[in-house]
Amino acid sequence: MPSNGDDPFPPPRRVPAPPHPQERREPLPGHRPKPNHEDPSASQRVKAIFKNPSYRQADGDLDFLASYETRGVRLQLDYLKPELFMAAHGVAHTIVVFGSTRIVEPNVARRRMEEARRALAADPASAGARERLAIAQRIEEKSRYYDVAREFGALVGAAGDKAEGQRLAIVTGGGPGIMEAANRGAFDVKAKSVGLNITLPREQFPNPYITPDLCFSFHYFALRKLHFLLRARALVAFPGGYGTFDELFETLTLAQTRKIAPLPVILVGESYWRRAFDVDFLVDEGVIEAEDRELFWYAETAAEIWSDILSWYERAGKSLGL
Repeated sequence: MPSNGDDPFPPPRRVPAPPHPQERREPLPGHRPKPNHEDPSASQRVKAIFKNPSYRQADGDLDFLASYETRGVRLQLDYLKPELFMAAHGVAHTIVVFGSTRIVEPNVARRRMEEARRALAADPASAGARERLAIAQRIEEKSRYYDVAREFGALVGAAGDKAEGQRLAIVTGGGPGIMEAANRGAFDVKAKSVGLNITLPREQFPNPYITPDLCFSFHYFALRKLHFLLRARALVAFPGGYGTFDELFETLTLAQTRKIAPLPVILVGESYWRRAFDVDFLVDEGVIEAEDRELFWYAETAAEIWSDILSWYERAGKSLGL
């Protein structure tokens, strides 16, 4: 017999059945509103609480998330969402393509030029019609760059598609014109490509050739710029305006100061860029060094651009990521 007085034959322990993961047999007190028979005004008071913005859950309160004080959170989200999506799709390296949204495909450019010509014929004295025709003619001349950008997008798309996990992809600002052409080239060869749109006061439509899972809408230009360069292995700038210049000169400044490692920067259309950006003048004026001219070069064709990028990496002893 046990000396400690314990029952030598204790009853078997009963293990309770696991509770339901969501439901309770008896609701908690807070699961029911205060009844009106205890306070006739209770239900109206609870409704007023539900309607008040303070009761909205923070991550579902769009007014709160859009406030000045939550800007830091929005910056984080603007960075994180594209980061996660591109990682999920295996986009490790990109080639950035910029250029004018106004440089359209040749058949469209020709049609617009003919429309401008007819408008001038209908009103020969109109200075505005004459100017619009002159611009349409210059756009038609530059429309060949649409085809170059499209061909280049196809070259990168085909090369990146052969890499394990689609590691190399075209990335553009997601808009029309030259950006559309580069995305379209990748689309032509069934390769993924990225578009980084930005929210503007007037709605901006993405071009239809971006991979749907890789088309993003940014709130902040700064975070969009970061994602342009975060995976960039080259920057290819076609003739363009303020937006193209913005990205080009920021990239050149970062490479000049070695804030980022230098990468191939190719200006497509030497005759355009020589007039739009006189680098020799800047060197002669002493505001940049002669070696800063070596941060970029010119090209004319898609094959030349692609060959130059591959050659640059070979000479640098680095990998393009293929």
